[in-house]
Amino acid sequence: MFLLDYIVNLAIFSLLVSTPLVIRSFINHKPIKHVRLLVGIYGGFVSIILVMLSIHELGYTYDIRYAPVILVFAYLGPFAGFITGTFGLLARLFSSGHWDTAITGWAALMIGFTIIYYYVKKFTPLMKSIILCGSYIIIYVVNVPIIFNVFRDKPFFHFQYILFVMLGVMLGLLMIESYVKLHRFNNRLSDMYRMVEASESKYRLIAENTSDLIMVMDRGHVLTYFSPSHEVVLGYQCCELEDVKLCRFLHPDDVELFKTTIDRMFECKESKLIEFRLHHKSGHWIEFESRCVPVKGDNDDIEHIVIISRDISERKQAEEILLQSEKLSIVGELAAGVAHEIRNPLTTIKGFVQLYKWENGADEINDLLLSELARIETITSEMLTLGKPQAVQLHRTNIRELVENTLELLSPQAHLENIQFNLCVEESPFFITGEKNQLKQVFLNVLKNAIEAMPEGGNIHIHLQKGEEGECVLTVQDEGCGIPEELLPRLGEPFYSLKEKGTGLGLMICNKIIKQHHGSITYQSKAQQGTLVEIKLPLVS
Repeated sequence: MFLLDYIVNLAIFSLLVSTPLVIRSFINHKPIKHVRLLVGIYGGFVSIILVMLSIHELGYTYDIRYAPVILVFAYLGPFAGFITGTFGLLARLFSSGHWDTAITGWAALMIGFTIIYYYVKKFTPLMKSIILCGSYIIIYVVNVPIIFNVFRDKPFFHFQYILFVMLGVMLGLLMIESYVKLHRFNNRLSDMYRMVEASESKYRLIAENTSDLIMVMDRGHVLTYFSPSHEVVLGYQCCELEDVKLCRFLHPDDVELFKTTIDRMFECKESKLIEFRLHHKSGHWIEFESRCVPVKGDNDDIEHIVIISRDISERKQAEEILLQSEKLSIVGELAAGVAHEIRNPLTTIKGFVQLYKWENGADEINDLLLSELARIETITSEMLTLGKPQAVQLHRTNIRELVENTLELLSPQAHLENIQFNLCVEESPFFITGEKNQLKQVFLNVLKNAIEAMPEGGNIHIHLQKGEEGECVLTVQDEGCGIPEELLPRLGEPFYSLKEKGTGLGLMICNKIIKQHHGSITYQSKAQQGTLVEIKLPLVS
């Protein structure tokens, strides 16, 4: 009969413990005000119900009301535990006699639990519960069978009672700890979900607002994702790009190279930088520079390739313009050099013909010779004008922007050569009067020379600062092979170059442009110690 009563008590106790936990899981998890007071009162309510279900034996009442007291003490401390214990004591005194035993046991437990709690308050609730259970057993044995001599000859009865109190505590611990762990796990999942959601939102913000094309391709060269920028850059609607092979939009001359590169990436698992042309909906072709990054799957195999493409049409046009400008400058210098060399002997020949005509009189042959010589002289004069400074449109220009644009233009080549640009600029503005394209050509030539001097890679330091007497100073320092000091004076001479395939015209053009802008360019270098190029240009107010 006792066993059935205890089982009923444990079942109802389990229900009463789990009910608030279940309710709490369905509402928000904001901290509850006065939680110790509320839990203490609820624990007292549970104790009252357990007292109402108590077992009566020879005038004594037995129940498991101290199971909620132990749990409340372990999780919320003496204040809440004292409230729960007081409710349980009052219910016990109201329901039966033997007040001395009940009050003495209650006082001993409250004092003992409070003292023990302050010694073990840094422990986990689980450890506190185990220690409090041990102290409860000791206090019960000392008070009930020994001091008050209650059923001293029935140790099995006391063992059975203590066992079911401990089972009540164990059931309560199991449900509370399960709830706490699930609550923590749910919070971690919620935090992770929020982090993933925030990260996804950031990536979506980048992908949907960048001008670069971002696409994901599978092994069959089919696009599984493409950024909204495709609509703006290529003119196609999203529905026209879904589940379509990229090769359909590639220039026919680029298809084979593209397929070979992509297939090799699936095998080698290495990133590649490639250039190709894509067809715009209006009919023209757009050149792109693309960084292709392989993405590994669960089995360490490449499942997708992320392709980030940037329109380089303007850059290509700028490079062609700069190249054409350099060619024209070279032609002008060559023409001027050839014309100058022709005019020297031409002057001598013309002088002797005129002297011969003066001494021997005019005749048809002399007039014909002088006429043809005059024509040659006119042609050489026209050739000389090619080498003269041309009229340029000078505008107020921010040299800092020019340098940054030039570095951006050369950054792909520098990246391939394992070279890092380090730009250091003072905060003050740097405005000059000049021609942007010509100055950009100078910066391109100087930086390209620095890159080509560093086949093993390294750092190129660019420093822009204010100099003396209202001028700005741009220095470019590389870590390349350097130039012997005895050869420095020859830099800038036509057709003189230290590079195997150099023409010797790049620095000549740089010198000419800087001179036209009323500036100066100097070189400092030693073999195997790198080269420092210093460009000075006058600032405008």
